[in-house]
Amino acid sequence: MGTLYIVATPIGNLEDVTVRALRVLREATCILAEDTRRTRVLLARHGIPGRPRSLHAHNEQARVASVLAALEGEGTAALVSDAGTPLVSDPGERLVAEVAAAGHTVVPIPGASAVLSALVTSGLPATPFLFVGFLPRKAGERRQRLAALAERPETLVFYESPKRVAATLAELHELWGDRSACLARELTKLHEEVVRAPLGELARRFSEGTRGEVTLVVAGADPVPALRGEALQREVREAVERGESPREVAAALAPRAALPKREIYSLAQAERDTK
Repeated sequence: MGTLYIVATPIGNLEDVTVRALRVLREATCILAEDTRRTRVLLARHGIPGRPRSLHAHNEQARVASVLAALEGEGTAALVSDAGTPLVSDPGERLVAEVAAAGHTVVPIPGASAVLSALVTSGLPATPFLFVGFLPRKAGERRQRLAALAERPETLVFYESPKRVAATLAELHELWGDRSACLARELTKLHEEVVRAPLGELARRFSEGTRGEVTLVVAGADPVPALRGEALQREVREAVERGESPREVAAALAPRAALPKREIYSLAQAERDTK
């Protein structure tokens, strides 16, 4: 059986490539690239004569059969993206799934990642974090996604287009308030810029947009204090007065109180017995 290598490449500075990645690219039977022009620049820089073949969102399914054929008889293929680690907001998921299902070996070759580079320079907690990727372009879908993320406690990492970043920052500030955040632009490149500020300040600073690749890192939501004491008793009493059963009260309030359902059930039962 053959081997498919998932090869991380530089996100800007061409020196940010591992010795192992260069060896794999040099030895691979075929190289699959999202943008063959950009990959040829990297190969030429390091004296690698391979001719990359395109694999992008519009032809990935058509490429699968030829890659599977190339992997027969212990062949090797290397998958790279425009920059960074393949599959992270880039094509390749279908290829990897089908190569693995066919019994071939899939090997990661780790390296540069805009997600991790932005996260560790942001000054925000690095664990836990949630990578969101690009937000939906349609306004309704985007606001729905942001509403679903609003209470997540993890540090959140987004990719964004420089043309849409002004609107995204304004919307984040409107919906989430003045959370701490970081905008990282053109990481590892000549004009690298990392700006750490509350969302409102970032929205004002980049109100006209910007240039280059943008990664946003935003603080997670503050944890909601657990219901306790008089506040919990009041919520139980009001739920019972609305006609909710002890079982319903326990199901609704146990997660908020961070207590076992049986304890909330007992409180609701006692409250109902006093009526």
